[in-house]
Amino acid sequence: MAISTSMKPISFALDMQLAEELLTTIRNEQSALIKADINSIEQLLDEKSAVLQRMNSAVLNRYEALAANGFEPNEDGMTEWLKIQAEPALNKAWVAFKKNLIQAKELNRLNGILISKQFNLNKQLLNHLQGNSDSSDVYSRNGQAKTQSGFRSATLA
Repeated sequence: MAISTSMKPISFALDMQLAEELLTTIRNEQSALIKADINSIEQLLDEKSAVLQRMNSAVLNRYEALAANGFEPNEDGMTEWLKIQAEPALNKAWVAFKKNLIQAKELNRLNGILISKQFNLNKQLLNHLQGNSDSSDVYSRNGQAKTQSGFRSATLA
């Protein structure tokens, strides 16, 4: 790998700032999901999308700088660049950045589960209101799905 003599500055400070902003947005989204605050959820989805677009731009800029300096334009190239810098503070910041991304991914996954549960609950309620109760959508007190025969035996007894 040839490193050019005119080094283009490489930084992930903006990436770190955006990762923290993303974490805050996802946490706020989770709070709004728990409260079923639809207006806030819509606004937060727009904010999350905007942060992700800015993160994508920052990553592409960082990759471009890595390539201009003779490194692979990817995370492996960033790791190699960090080794050459031999600055513990940079390595520590990079590890913190990656941890934030992992945390954001997990929180986003949990938010997806919350959305799915709320969707299923809404679907069940609509079915009941419309008189289209499907036995597979109805659960007993212990959380087990009631079967059609279970309904009949309970009503016949």
